[in-house]
Amino acid sequence: MMTEMNDLCTAIRASRGILLTTHCNPDGDGIGSQLALYNALQAGGFPVRMHNRDGVPRIYRFLEGSSLVGRGKEVPAQDVDLIISLDAGSRGRLGYDDSLFAGRKLAVIDHHASNSRFGDINVIDTMACSTGALVYQLIQLMDLSLSKDSASAIYVTLLTDTTSFHNASTTPEVHELAAALLRAGAEPWPIARSVYEDRSRACFELQVRCMQTLDLRHQGRSAWMHVDERMYKDTNSDGEDTEGLIDLGRAISGVEIAVFMRPGDDDHSWKVTFRGKFDTDVGALAVSLGGGGHRHAAGCTMQGDYDSIRNKVERAVEACLG
Repeated sequence: MMTEMNDLCTAIRASRGILLTTHCNPDGDGIGSQLALYNALQAGGFPVRMHNRDGVPRIYRFLEGSSLVGRGKEVPAQDVDLIISLDAGSRGRLGYDDSLFAGRKLAVIDHHASNSRFGDINVIDTMACSTGALVYQLIQLMDLSLSKDSASAIYVTLLTDTTSFHNASTTPEVHELAAALLRAGAEPWPIARSVYEDRSRACFELQVRCMQTLDLRHQGRSAWMHVDERMYKDTNSDGEDTEGLIDLGRAISGVEIAVFMRPGDDDHSWKVTFRGKFDTDVGALAVSLGGGGHRHAAGCTMQGDYDSIRNKVERAVEACLG
């Protein structure tokens, strides 16, 4: 990986215009990685901008630089010659037309095992706890300043991708990195409060409706929940308010796979999210359904109506559980 990291450093130093982007429906790792790298590069005098197809979720807008992220499928990139993709497993997950990438170098920074290595430069480390941890290495390698803002953004990537430091990717090295970020100015309590304890009433009303759909299958080894457009309308909520709902299913004793379904970006698709416990590999499960992710956290988007997708996913979950 260090060869690719050095290649990326060279590409950044040679670039006349850098675009940082992350995947559709971005999470804490995607946004935190993007903002951390932007703040470091901008402070270092590099020509850099940010754009995401879906912008920045509300819960991460407390991070410095979030208001500078462009939004939409159309990207103003006339002066861009280097695109850096953060935390996306495939080019399709970025949500842009192919024309954006024509004639431009594409670099990928990611830690998903299912990454398709779709860049000209691929900085992939599946052992990293988050993409933000790789951004930290890049900042150090380029001898850029690690400001409080960048440290806070990287801390968010650790916090969210390790499920608050309690999943299998939480190693001694993760805590050592967290300590370095705290020494650089990141403040754990305000960050945790912003991420986990600043939700709207609509979010909690949606949670109540979601819990009413709880369905335990496979002798209690799988937990299923979903939300639909009617629930969004009744509670005045939206897709962003579903953040963390799947963890309610995973927390149930005996559950090995939690499944959460919500409407996709069009009328004929559903987003399916998986969380696993113990030795269950939901990353492989997601890949079998056209998606990807990690061993214990993954997902996919499927075309069709709820019932047909649910039946197909149930068969895949049954095969995964053995």
